[in-house]
Amino acid sequence: MKRVLGALFGERARLRWVHLILGGALLMPYWLLATVFVGPISGANSMFSDSLRVQFGSYALALPLAAVTALFPLTRPMSVAAARALCGVPADRFADGPARTRAARLRSSGWFTLHLGLGGLVSGATLALPPFAVTVMLLPLSAGIRDWVRLPGHLDRAWFLALAPFAGAAMLLGLAVCAAGAGALLARQAPVLLGPTPADRLAAAERRATELAERNRLARELHDSVGHALSAVTLQAGAARKVLDSDVEFVREALAAIEETTRRTVGELDSVLGLLRQDDDAAPLTSGPALDGLDGLLARSGVPVSLTAGGDLAAVPAAVSREAYRIVQEGLSNALRHAGASPVSLWIALRGEELEITMENPLPDRAPAVRPGGGRGVRGIAERAALLGGHAQAGPEGAVWRLSARLPLAGRR
Repeated sequence: MKRVLGALFGERARLRWVHLILGGALLMPYWLLATVFVGPISGANSMFSDSLRVQFGSYALALPLAAVTALFPLTRPMSVAAARALCGVPADRFADGPARTRAARLRSSGWFTLHLGLGGLVSGATLALPPFAVTVMLLPLSAGIRDWVRLPGHLDRAWFLALAPFAGAAMLLGLAVCAAGAGALLARQAPVLLGPTPADRLAAAERRATELAERNRLARELHDSVGHALSAVTLQAGAARKVLDSDVEFVREALAAIEETTRRTVGELDSVLGLLRQDDDAAPLTSGPALDGLDGLLARSGVPVSLTAGGDLAAVPAAVSREAYRIVQEGLSNALRHAGASPVSLWIALRGEELEITMENPLPDRAPAVRPGGGRGVRGIAERAALLGGHAQAGPEGAVWRLSARLPLAGRR
């Protein structure tokens, strides 16, 4: 019994009833416009005639008018806002934003028409039925009320008057049942008509993919920049500690290299963090170290590097140049982590419409320690190359570790 009363008069039922009355209020302008046409056609003397033919004829004409006006894209967000607040449907089952596609506009129009249609009936009954029901319930108590309603003589009997209070209560209960049923129907149809269409789901998936790609790109920037700096600083600090008492000049050079590396890395870190603080409409990252800063990177890398360059590297497009710099930086970081101060050989050359990068360093005498969760450097290099339409691979070849990458000059971005 408590469950039934909750379904008819609980908070959710009351909110849905309010939602239906709101639909009736929204129907009124259409209904008034429809009476202008239906009244003269039906022969009524006034557009406000109490003829049921005029009333329901205007109602029938008002619904198509509402359906047509609901085809505007902004109908959906307004309907969603009301349904989220009053229908008791989980918010994530609704679509966000205006209805852009034909299917979305048709669904929104269907919802709007259903809402106004049911709301008009329920709100009309809510206005008319309770006073009538209360009057019926008071019939046994007042002869004046019986005279006022002009109760026919054959109904002015004891059995009828005894049943009148129950009939009035049944009317009110029936109204509550109808309102609850109409509200439940709207709640069931809300995700169907106001939920995302296949086009909305595709657009949302594309947005998520774009956001994920941006997050991955920023993660690679942080990993390559900070990871390389920490590896270089660790190696320089370790070497300086070993010769602290015997080679002051080397210690001075190591500290200068540490200072320069950390200063440069802090600047890059500020740039990436600035992107994270920007809004969704911010411009993508178009700046950062490129191949023109390669000499400085190699000089501060902490390992001896022999560079062989071929072609005019200054002619490499900016996007490809930035990714090539990061690939070299991550290759040096891997060499620092796994091979210590072993020399690195680096070849960078233009081959037709591609930029080729090859790095080699001797393999350490013992297998490198594996970090928990695994490193992400090699995978990041492969992702950078793939984003440009190229490819990269890394692994042991004989006695050396070899990294190779081929980047098309006409990259995808």
